[in-house]
Amino acid sequence: MVASSKKHSREQREARERLRHYSARTVVHEKTLARRKRDNILAISIGLIVIALVSAAQVFYFSSGPGAPEPAPSFTPEPSASAQENVGDVPDVSVAEARTWTGELSLNDVTLGIELDGAGAPQAVASIVDSIANNYYVGKFCHRLVKTEKVGLIQCGSLDGTGASEPGYAYGPIENAGVGGFYPAGTIAVARSGDDAFSNGRQFFIVFDDATIPDDAAGGYSIVGTVVSGLDALQSEITDGGVADDAEDGVPVIETSITRFTIQ
Repeated sequence: MVASSKKHSREQREARERLRHYSARTVVHEKTLARRKRDNILAISIGLIVIALVSAAQVFYFSSGPGAPEPAPSFTPEPSASAQENVGDVPDVSVAEARTWTGELSLNDVTLGIELDGAGAPQAVASIVDSIANNYYVGKFCHRLVKTEKVGLIQCGSLDGTGASEPGYAYGPIENAGVGGFYPAGTIAVARSGDDAFSNGRQFFIVFDDATIPDDAAGGYSIVGTVVSGLDALQSEITDGGVADDAEDGVPVIETSITRFTIQ
């Protein structure tokens, strides 16, 4: 009986020992699972934060940072005709006579030989021819000079010398725009407000260095003619002077105005 009792006691101790080891292993296993779960959650959280930071950095880089696309020059000197119709005393297209007009445009002491294409841009040419006949342009300013890697132009015809809108005069549509946004050196085109095909006015720009100006929602810019002589003098005597404050787009360092404009 004693031996049997000792054997029973030993078996009970062994059973308790096995239970203790089992419980210990269970606790370790549960802690391991909990730690893995916690690590996985932490790793996923860190990954989401990294993705969010990278996405935010990309948005900044390509929207307002160094990777942002170079903005195209915007021409907004004239009033907008939101009803898509001419505003003011805009001459009829018949004034352009669907022919080539020749003449001279003088900026300061620089005289440019020009040709206007009355067949290619009848409404715009009619406006310019009528404005010349009424001596509108003489004394008006060339208030803006753009000199970038993609654009070289000078904008003229400003009523007050600031490029502000001329009240009550605007027309459309866009005619004879540059193909693919390309405007070769010597191009004369009409300035207008952004995204509005019926906001052309009396202001125009002369391209002195090949320019690429992407179309906006309304399209391109009406090409009215070409400078056939004097472009080199325009550059050497006016545009080479640069833009005020060493900018790429702004007021010309050399104050420029229209001193003569004739057509026949």
